[in-house]
Amino acid sequence: MEHISWNDFEKIDIRTGTIVQAEPFEGTRKPAYKLQVDFGAELGVKRSSAQITKHYNPLDLVGRQVVAVVNFPPKQIANFFSECLVLGVYDAHNDVVLLQPAHPVDNGKKIG
Repeated sequence: MEHISWNDFEKIDIRTGTIVQAEPFEGTRKPAYKLQVDFGAELGVKRSSAQITKHYNPLDLVGRQVVAVVNFPPKQIANFFSECLVLGVYDAHNDVVLLQPAHPVDNGKKIG
């Protein structure tokens, strides 16, 4: 594992957001959802592609708070541009379990 400096870490903008829309992402190699995540007034709503289909269905995702990196450049996945990276932990089967605040917080709050 390569060590990073505190300055490197400070470059990563990690924020809380609430999923406001989730739908299956058709035509991808691996099953995924298209998400829209509200990061509050400063950042607004950003789109993300997330391979979280093993533990979640789209209806249960709407309203769920998540943690995401919001300062990556947009990444094109098929005909979709992902604007943030929703964070999760790989379980024993290599499926993603979302990171989320233990208590409700305002959208757009920085992780520190």
